[in-house]
Amino acid sequence: MIKNIFIVLSIISYAVAGAQTKYWGKVSGQWRNYYMATWNEEELKDFQTLATGGHLKYTYDFKDSPWTIAGAMYTSINLGIQDLTITDPATGKQSRYEAGMYDVQNLSDRLILFPGELHVQYERGDHQFTLGRMKFKSPFLNPEDGRMIPTLEQGVTYQYANKNFGSFQLGAFNAIAPRSSNGFDGIGESIGIYPQGRGVDGRPSQYDGHTFSDFLLITSLDLIFTEQLQVVLWNYYADNLFNSIYVKPVWSLHDHWAMAGEWLHQTQVGDGGNAVDSLRYFTDERSNILGVELSWKPSKKTNFSVGYDRITSDGRFLFPREWGREFLFSFQKRERSEGSANNHALLLTYEQGLKFGESALKVIGTVGKHWKPDVSDAAQNKYAHPDYTHINLDLFYTHSKIKSLKPELLLVYKMGNGHIPDNPNLVLNKVNMFQINFVLNYSF
Repeated sequence: MIKNIFIVLSIISYAVAGAQTKYWGKVSGQWRNYYMATWNEEELKDFQTLATGGHLKYTYDFKDSPWTIAGAMYTSINLGIQDLTITDPATGKQSRYEAGMYDVQNLSDRLILFPGELHVQYERGDHQFTLGRMKFKSPFLNPEDGRMIPTLEQGVTYQYANKNFGSFQLGAFNAIAPRSSNGFDGIGESIGIYPQGRGVDGRPSQYDGHTFSDFLLITSLDLIFTEQLQVVLWNYYADNLFNSIYVKPVWSLHDHWAMAGEWLHQTQVGDGGNAVDSLRYFTDERSNILGVELSWKPSKKTNFSVGYDRITSDGRFLFPREWGREFLFSFQKRERSEGSANNHALLLTYEQGLKFGESALKVIGTVGKHWKPDVSDAAQNKYAHPDYTHINLDLFYTHSKIKSLKPELLLVYKMGNGHIPDNPNLVLNKVNMFQINFVLNYSF
């Protein structure tokens, strides 16, 4: 079986190489296979899924010109090892994680296929302009590699980079394709396809389909003051929703030591998405996150770090989960701090690179302790998530002779802490669960 897979991959590689020789432009892509399974406690339902898909991209560089055009088709196919439309009997809820591999608004549809990238790019010197559909990376709006298809954006960006100064970036977007959807929606329409949690009054949020926002503006500055000090600034202005300022200074204290800080300050813009309280997305006037991280890198292949984040009691930290991960110092794969106020999180991380002949293994282990507000406090705990301890083990394998093939194994365990009320809704897919993720990527 393994031999047959390598034969197929070799044929694909030779075919792509031939196409690039025979035709103008460049063909590239990725074949992605993803198995995910979640085991919940006792009688609660377990979930699993197997998906295949990826993307195929064509890029054309105009000869002796700064212009480039590119387009990519993205797909995810549910191979049907479990019917994800069947809910957990105790809670009536569907899978939280496995459903995100497909269109969460239509789980009966086992195929996603849409043009995720289609853009024209102009690059000259230190300047780059991009117009159309693209992938955009930032601390809060980003592709997010935890599902089959990344989050994608539609709009225009400008980037300036200089090794002595740093970089500047500006983006304006009018549509987003969340990673668990079947195409692009307007800014407001893209919010709410994930579980909406509770409003500050404790009643179920109803902002899905009722959030009005026409555009998203993003600016960033990466400033290099000295060899020891770098400051990263980001600003996210979501029309009629919120403005978020993110500041991250990084100090190199020694050859092996570094310290970083972070501050996120959010304020409501307009009516927060809707003039009606029960339909509003951004409910508080403001929120703040303060964090610090200390890291030690004794060698090129080893890194230890400890990170702490404090979400103050000013208001709930809100940023659409549909738009990507939150790269805070306390972030761990398979859980979020979004939706909380008055929250503490402490994270220990260990990274190690190992070499075995022509094979290499990267190991990332994380242990996080997360103190949440009481599950009954809707104003400070949007998703009613209990206190928990979170352990991840992430393994990345590469081989020098098969560089295009990159397997990943992610093991996740989340344990509830303290007293949890006898309510399965507070446990299912939240705590006292184990999860396995096996990803097989082949890039060409």
